Amino acid sequence: TSQATQQLFTVKRAYEYLLEADTLHFSKRILQSCNLSNYLASNISYDQEKSKTAKDELFSSISWAYGMVLKGQKIIDRGEIINEHTYNILKSLEQEWEKRSESTQEVRLTFMGQGLLVSIFILCFMIYLELFRKEYYNRKRSVLLLFALIVFFPVVLSLMVEQNLSNVYVIPLAMIPIIIGIFLDSRTAFMAHITIILLCSIFLRYPHEFILLQLAAGMTAIYSLRELSQRSQLLRTACIVVICYALLYLAFELIHEDDLTKLNTRMYIYFIINGILLLFVYPLLLILEKTFGFTSNVTLVELSNINNKLLREMSEVAPGTFQHSLQMANLAAEAANRIGANSQLVRTGALYHDIGKMLNPAFFTENQSGINPHKNLSYEQSAQIIISHITDGIKLAEKHNLPKVIKDFIRTHHGKGVAKYFYISYKNAHPDEEVDIEKFSYPGPNPFTKEQAILMMADAVEAASRSLSEYTEESIGTLIDKIVDGQVSEGYFKECPITFKDIAMVKALFKEKLKTVYHTRITYPELKK
Repeated sequence: TSQATQQLFTVKRAYEYLLEADTLHFSKRILQSCNLSNYLASNISYDQEKSKTAKDELFSSISWAYGMVLKGQKIIDRGEIINEHTYNILKSLEQEWEKRSESTQEVRLTFMGQGLLVSIFILCFMIYLELFRKEYYNRKRSVLLLFALIVFFPVVLSLMVEQNLSNVYVIPLAMIPIIIGIFLDSRTAFMAHITIILLCSIFLRYPHEFILLQLAAGMTAIYSLRELSQRSQLLRTACIVVICYALLYLAFELIHEDDLTKLNTRMYIYFIINGILLLFVYPLLLILEKTFGFTSNVTLVELSNINNKLLREMSEVAPGTFQHSLQMANLAAEAANRIGANSQLVRTGALYHDIGKMLNPAFFTENQSGINPHKNLSYEQSAQIIISHITDGIKLAEKHNLPKVIKDFIRTHHGKGVAKYFYISYKNAHPDEEVDIEKFSYPGPNPFTKEQAILMMADAVEAASRSLSEYTEESIGTLIDKIVDGQVSEGYFKECPITFKDIAMVKALFKEKLKTVYHTRITYPELKK
């Protein structure tokens, strides 16, 4: 640090200063008797070589020319004689050119170093995706979201640093793991957060404190917000993140400061601003959903509200189907929790899987009240009406702008199965005729996620359980085993990542829940007269 020489003391001046500085508290006579000169020693020495080097650098930086040279002004032309004034201008131009060349080279090297670091960090993240989340490469919107965030936040931070804005801690970087955790998964959220923090740290002069604070805040956000379904959860997470920032920064200050009055209170204001900005994740989720085609738990919770216009209409038009969907939603959600699938997704999918029945509700047994319109139709016509509830459901879903994941439940809850009642009835009525099974088959596809497999099992089990003549532990268990094992043997679950262990756990839960639903009730006694 530079300091004026007038502020420095010689040994003599230091001695005089000690004697005269505070005569109110210290006696000059007593101080003189202490031989203070024995304790005073010079701690600054003159370095002649360094002083000469610094002086030469100052002289060399002085321009040879005086006055001003305008842009585009001619200095000298070919054939002209160089005088002293022109020589000084040319000499100054040479010095300035050398300075700028050195500066340009330094900038170029810095830029190359930053580019190399950015490439290494992004390559490491891509290797992680290749090893552990390879399926994301087949889902372009997932990769697009990840790299959009990886580019956006470092660019914002670099612009703040370039413009010398007050503090980078107001940028809500904890927003990154929250968004990715909601739309993708927690592990990818953590890895993306680390990558973005390291990319941001490239632009900072002292990055270590920044990396540690942001890393801890991101981990806290991931742990405190595993599933977002209510606004209050986001407020709680923002408060926890702010507290995490504050405690960690306080720990850093206590390590380096020995006086509590010197604590930097402004930093804690930045942390509070960070927490407030973190609350904007909620509206941002809606924008990202529309942009990238994702569906968050918040949207699923809103769709599963039975006061929703489409569900309310179904409860009026097809009450039997609505009750079936409600019971199935509870059954499927419990099964999803048991095997670690997304219970909210299954619940919402179950509520909407049969909305196609609203167009022809009377043709489905759960909505009939004594009259069966199938009696006047052929088996092929009846089968086509039953099968059409899939295509009708897709049309209704598109009309009401339901997310793609909900449409997938509508398509897959029967897979490529057969409308067995009408198929078997037709074969029995035409034993010698070759049957075109395509006329009795659902369009599919078969389930390709755990949640869709659970829904298919729950749909078949819940519907078939209503046909039992008696509800005993044995009859319920036999029915569930027959239905689910039949679906497995027919290959409905070949394309989804559900295991035999998962299927066994789902069957056990179905038996347990259906026994509870159809438990035997006691007969109330009548009052004797």
